[in-house]
Amino acid sequence: MLVVHHLNNSRSQRILWLLEELNVPYDIKLYQRNPETQLAPPELKKISPLGKSPVVQDGDQILIESGAIIETLVRKHGGGRLAPPVDTPAFDSYIQWLHYAEGSAMLPLMLNLYVGKLKDAGAPLHPRIESEIDNHLSYIETALAKQDYLLGDELTAADIQMSFIGEIASRFGKLDKYPAIAGWVKRFQARPAYQTAVAKGGPYQYAK
Repeated sequence: MLVVHHLNNSRSQRILWLLEELNVPYDIKLYQRNPETQLAPPELKKISPLGKSPVVQDGDQILIESGAIIETLVRKHGGGRLAPPVDTPAFDSYIQWLHYAEGSAMLPLMLNLYVGKLKDAGAPLHPRIESEIDNHLSYIETALAKQDYLLGDELTAADIQMSFIGEIASRFGKLDKYPAIAGWVKRFQARPAYQTAVAKGGPYQYAK
């Protein structure tokens, strides 16, 4: 049985959603952030030395990093679902989205979060951060302008990996100029598997 070490209000919510879409049985070990620091509790370091979530335990194997976890779970349990065939151009785009989520798109959004805590001291950085957020959101908007999901009319694990980008951008009030992204977020959050994952994972401030 797979065990997802799940931290509230974190990117590990994506892994619960993926497993619900795949209808793969799993258990959840819940962890709560420190209410003052919003950091993960030290108990997570007993599972992974980095003390980060998501962590998936598959027997004796410990998996970290959302993209790697998603690739591994889809390969082992997907049975051809949620990913294009490997020998197609669509698969290359799929892999690109999986890596783009954390490799490029997430950075300016996280900078926006942390620099915002600096108040006036962070003001000189805001124009550059906003420019980068717009750059990335425009790129995603273009991909979604004429289709329901990133690779076409069907959900793939790339949408699951990218979902946190759309959700945190929405939470920051960044989607007024990006109706295609806003529609995509609303669309995937309405999926039964998504809603089941949120119910199992506990309160999730990025769900609407």
